[in-house]
Amino acid sequence: MSPKLVLDFATLTGTCITSLSNRYIGAFTNRPDFMSTIVSTNDISGERIWPFPLDDDYDDDLKSDIADILQCKISTEADHIYAAAFLKKFVNPNAPWIHLDLGSAYKPGGLGHVSSDYTGSGVRAGFALIQQLC
Repeated sequence: MSPKLVLDFATLTGTCITSLSNRYIGAFTNRPDFMSTIVSTNDISGERIWPFPLDDDYDDDLKSDIADILQCKISTEADHIYAAAFLKKFVNPNAPWIHLDLGSAYKPGGLGHVSSDYTGSGVRAGFALIQQLC
């Protein structure tokens, strides 16, 4: 039996912060039809989330002659996307999956409803996604 949703949280690279600043959570999914739900979670949770692409051709760049799969590319371009592509390899393709890159977990002066530097980012967004999708 496949789960209704696999939801993981991590800060795998700094590239998500470079892309969105530390004000947003980056989101990746193996279900393109989840994109509008992910974006609408901004209003429901009060946390900012923005989806990134995870097209199959990113997988081609992680092929290796000496390992099962590379965890990243040698260049630093789009590391957050390649990190999510790496994670996707370990998720059953039948299971709906969302990866949240918590680039906003630390923001000096706080963020949104949290005034401390460590924002607790992702808790409300994760709860809202579970409510909407499960």
